[in-house]
Amino acid sequence: MSSDGRYKALKGMQDILPPDIYIWQKVENAAREIFSSYGFKEIRPPVVESTDIFVRSIGENTDIVEKEMYTFNDKAERSITLRPEGTASVVRCYVENHLYNLPSPQKYYYSGPMFRYERPQSGRFRQFYQIGVESFGSPHPAMDADIISMLRHFLLRLGLKEVKFQVNSIGCERCRPDYKESLLAFFSDRLGNLCPDCRRRYGINPLRILDCKVERCIEMRADAPRITDSLCHDCRTHFDRLLSLLGILKVEYIVNPDMVRGLDYYTRTTFEVTSESLGSQNAVAAGGRYDRLVKEFGGPETPAIGFAVGMERIVELLKKSVRHEYPAPNLFIANIGDPAGKKSILIADELRNKGLWIELGDNETSLKSQMRRADKLSAEYVFIIGDDEINSGKLKWKRLSDSTNGEISLSEISSFFINK
Repeated sequence: MSSDGRYKALKGMQDILPPDIYIWQKVENAAREIFSSYGFKEIRPPVVESTDIFVRSIGENTDIVEKEMYTFNDKAERSITLRPEGTASVVRCYVENHLYNLPSPQKYYYSGPMFRYERPQSGRFRQFYQIGVESFGSPHPAMDADIISMLRHFLLRLGLKEVKFQVNSIGCERCRPDYKESLLAFFSDRLGNLCPDCRRRYGINPLRILDCKVERCIEMRADAPRITDSLCHDCRTHFDRLLSLLGILKVEYIVNPDMVRGLDYYTRTTFEVTSESLGSQNAVAAGGRYDRLVKEFGGPETPAIGFAVGMERIVELLKKSVRHEYPAPNLFIANIGDPAGKKSILIADELRNKGLWIELGDNETSLKSQMRRADKLSAEYVFIIGDDEINSGKLKWKRLSDSTNGEISLSEISSFFINK
């Protein structure tokens, strides 16, 4: 409750209302259509999971686990967490339900709220929404290219063309140790200039220094060794093949050797989609490979790759760059008098059963007031029914966009919208 005695949403939480909700629905519908065309099937994991699922997958020393998770004990004294991201939940679901016994690759998509306790700012909330996809079973760079191409088609379907694809490879368990050693050597005489978090990361996982957003840390790493110069033969071959396939698919991209992603489970391919229109919080979508995670969760060795799209960021971009037509009633029925009111209810019921959006006027208010309401609702058509119309068996109609009008018999109502 606020100081003025009114209840308000918690800090970092938001209500999603019309007309914005129509943009959200547009994004969700486009995702469903595009992802389904690539063979991805929807799943719906729970919002709450055992805490150790995220500690194990994301990394005990990551900012998310250390600072941002909503974690608490339930009545049975079990530590549970509101999910801060979707991949760990999907991997747990994949292993628990033995989905690895189905023919590979298994491809899934999901959507819903995630939760992180971080400073609310433009495009970032404590309850935020993601649409994600995960593919299990294929180690081939062709799957990486397919996933990235699918993401591009999804964004193009929404009308988002001014976005940039950044790709990188962060290697595997064979080549990454040597790279970590080169990072340790590089930052050893720069520790005093790094932020406190990066000084701590230096001893735990120096790759995460490359993910820091603090300005002085960005400056300190300007000449740091590049992971792409340390890739083993297999990782280099995988990455080169991916870039070749992206070229064949005409996906424009930038190789960004500094992009390591903020989660510990990634291997080899990582990628981000960014937009300059979003300011400092410019990531629209991000993802990568996590070939070890299924095995770490107790399943068989299973290569996997996925990405997540930030709904709030997508909606913000769409509001800035794409013109939207919001839904409006197909018909408003203005009625005068009790008999007309009863007839209007029957007409509305019949037309609603045909999938039309029908709004009814209040016959206790004037026709002028009802027409004013129809105009505010941006109704496409208005039917006007009163005693005269009931007696004659005909009603007046009007199209509000151009004031075209006419009469139809009551028996013609069912077919009126077929020809429009």
